[in-house]
Amino acid sequence: MESFIVFLGQQWMLVGALLSCVLLLVFHDSKRSGASVSPQAAVNLINQQDAVVIDLRDAKEFKSGHIVDAINIPFSSVDSRLGELEAYKDKALILVCKMGQHSGGVGKKLAAKGFTGVRRMSGGMMEWKGQQLPLVKG
Repeated sequence: MESFIVFLGQQWMLVGALLSCVLLLVFHDSKRSGASVSPQAAVNLINQQDAVVIDLRDAKEFKSGHIVDAINIPFSSVDSRLGELEAYKDKALILVCKMGQHSGGVGKKLAAKGFTGVRRMSGGMMEWKGQQLPLVKG
């Protein structure tokens, strides 16, 4: 432990640069595509604010299990199907993909088009299933 403290003292510029990069990365990720919500927070938004769930997985994955009343718009066809979401422009939208990797980019597109309540579910459907929350098949 003492050698770690000595290292920090001798390499304070490198440590400071590393911390700055990490903070900037976290800040950038949080601002780029709307707030991130946990699966439990998503359930609360759905129940209390009638949030609309947009499932970004392909049709096969969607049919194998999805959140109740979710709208399936595969990530690959979001640009061509944005018109379908115009009715929900001022509602809370929760973007869900398999593991959370695609929802950020779609959230950014929607925010640029004037959607105000865009959120992305952290961990995607993998986290939803991991918490054993209900799924609809078919």
